[in-house]
Amino acid sequence: MQTLNISLGVVVTLVVVALLFDFMNGFHDAANSIATIVSTRVLKPQHAVLWAASFNFLAYFLFHLKVAATIGKGTIDPSIVDHYVIFGALIGAIGWNLITWYYGIPSSSSHALVGGLVGAAVCKAGFGSLIASGVLKIVAFILVAPLLGFLVGGLLMVAVSWICRGMTQRRVDKHFRRFQLLSAAAYSLGHGGNDAQKTVGIIWLILIVAGMSTTTSEIPGWVVLSCYTAMGLGTLFGGWRIIKTMGNRITKLNQARGFCANSGGAFTLFLASAFGIPVSTTHTITGAIVGVGTTRGARRVRWGVAGNIVWAWVLTIPCSALLAGVGWYLGQLVL
Repeated sequence: MQTLNISLGVVVTLVVVALLFDFMNGFHDAANSIATIVSTRVLKPQHAVLWAASFNFLAYFLFHLKVAATIGKGTIDPSIVDHYVIFGALIGAIGWNLITWYYGIPSSSSHALVGGLVGAAVCKAGFGSLIASGVLKIVAFILVAPLLGFLVGGLLMVAVSWICRGMTQRRVDKHFRRFQLLSAAAYSLGHGGNDAQKTVGIIWLILIVAGMSTTTSEIPGWVVLSCYTAMGLGTLFGGWRIIKTMGNRITKLNQARGFCANSGGAFTLFLASAFGIPVSTTHTITGAIVGVGTTRGARRVRWGVAGNIVWAWVLTIPCSALLAGVGWYLGQLVL
């Protein structure tokens, strides 16, 4: 990767914008972690976001940085990366997150960032600047992550229904009230372990371009710590518009169903993080919620709401890429 002569002020500006995206990621995706425990009244909203934010941050101590490496080196050709490309990518991702938050649409912050990188890179160097294998792997998981969440969440719900077939509903709710706290904690760990690393990868790119790090050196500890902190704070403030969609509008949840949805989603996130695949936590938990809902019959799922969410998934990468193109152009004017 070419080292550029970038002023310290520009580096600091880009790092701040990257952390702003990370904060927005936590804010936008808070619904993924807490929608089920809020909608089933296991925790009050203010306690739920604190619970989720704490486990977002604890992921810092548990996960290797494989996802960060994929974002940092496996999506676009490192040789074309400069401060304008990074600025454009971040503006595209933040812009799409703000649009979807405003309309309460659970879109993917992860894919918004990927779309931003793709759009800024294409504006600078054309489609040849994309690393096809990395981009295709991420695009493939637009389908794989929700399907895996759907299958695991649905199978868990079937297993729970069979195990608890002789229990009263009151007794089931009492047990799964506690279990749901654990599953939400696990999902928040997976969320932090996969999503915060994407911003780690972006800041690492900034440092490499500025000559402050190399592709063979370890990622500085302050970068990792600041990204996990920013994501945790974003989750703490929560995006309530999206929480209502995730917790109530797709299907009706109780304690047992919420536990199965979170557990199915957490399993998928842990698996993806272990293989260094940047997946969408939004796609994953949506698939798990739909999977749990269909165990009671297809009519129990509001497919119109689910369909609107899928359209947001399809549009995220191209729309954030277009916004990134505008950001890339503006970056040349202001940086």
